[in-house]
Amino acid sequence: MLVLSRRPNEKVVFPNLGISVEVLRVAGQAVRLGISAPPEIRILREEVADAESELEGIPLLLSRKIRHDLRNRLNTASLGLQVLHRRLELGERQDLEPTILKVLSELQAVDMELQSDGASGNAPTSKRNRRALIVEDNANESELLATFLRMNGYEVDTVDDGLKALSYLKEHERPDAVLLDMSMPRLDGPKTVTSIRCETKWQGLKLFAVSGADRRDLGVRLGPRGVDRWFAKPVNATQLVREINRELDGALVTA
Repeated sequence: MLVLSRRPNEKVVFPNLGISVEVLRVAGQAVRLGISAPPEIRILREEVADAESELEGIPLLLSRKIRHDLRNRLNTASLGLQVLHRRLELGERQDLEPTILKVLSELQAVDMELQSDGASGNAPTSKRNRRALIVEDNANESELLATFLRMNGYEVDTVDDGLKALSYLKEHERPDAVLLDMSMPRLDGPKTVTSIRCETKWQGLKLFAVSGADRRDLGVRLGPRGVDRWFAKPVNATQLVREINRELDGALVTA
């Protein structure tokens, strides 16, 4: 999930689509957006668009699966815009950001899928995606973080407490990274870390704390007997993914 806030006259750019979205003004029940796009890409209001207009301007050489995925993502973005429009009509101007973020997330996913398909030349690749397990009892945080990781090439599973995390590790293929909240029911983060580090079969598993607590207050170590990195909430999701990738890349070099 792309998590951000925009002030008037600030933009969100989708470079592979050649599209930028700018918040021009928020007033009353209307949000005025400025959208710039190449001339070959049509921009239509929902009330005048037809079902086939969504994919116009998208290269016809894209694989069938990619085109199917793009259509689904564009549909999600369209539904999000319609929900946003209806809420504004009803005068519901509070807590609009999650809906806006979902729309932007889908557009960014389209942008990244086009980039990926163009870079690969539609050829299959044998390189497997990295796998992550998110252990977080806040459903909204878990969903948003999982979405952002998936948009950056990860396969992601989620559980909501430490006991489920231990069960997952026993029953599934070992993930490349485990992202742990510290405050959870039944088995909290520090105890989960200790349980994982006591098992020789999980030696070297990359653990990353994502927490609003202070590490020193919880007595969690950094390093092989604790967590590999500590990320304080609120997290910068882009930086978090970049640092996790760096840790995983470093582990491959030293392996």
